[in-house]
Amino acid sequence: MIYRGGCLCGAIRFEATGAAEKPHTCSCKFCQRHTGALTASWVEFSRENVAWTGSGGAPSTYRSSEYSSRAFCPSCGSSLGALDDEPVVALLIGTFDDSTAAELEPQYHSFEDGKPRWWHT
Repeated sequence: MIYRGGCLCGAIRFEATGAAEKPHTCSCKFCQRHTGALTASWVEFSRENVAWTGSGGAPSTYRSSEYSSRAFCPSCGSSLGALDDEPVVALLIGTFDDSTAAELEPQYHSFEDGKPRWWHT
């Protein structure tokens, strides 16, 4: 299976192959600030299975924790995911060309206590 996606302006594009692992949602403050959304939807791929294919090459990064950097497009500012120190690339599901693929359906929610009480999804 090949999953494709990219940023809003199209400069940063990716192709991810192999197993889509740990699809989940998260409401931690890092994810909220990275995406501007109350909940982010993620899926992980082995780093060796992600290729940056757009004219912009690899995304820019910001070191957000001791173990990970957040990835974004330097041209349009779109959040793309997180590049972990482990050989893992976590991509935001909303950046996929087909974000409705069954394999991308979140299986659990991290940091549910970060969701406001009025958030009902």
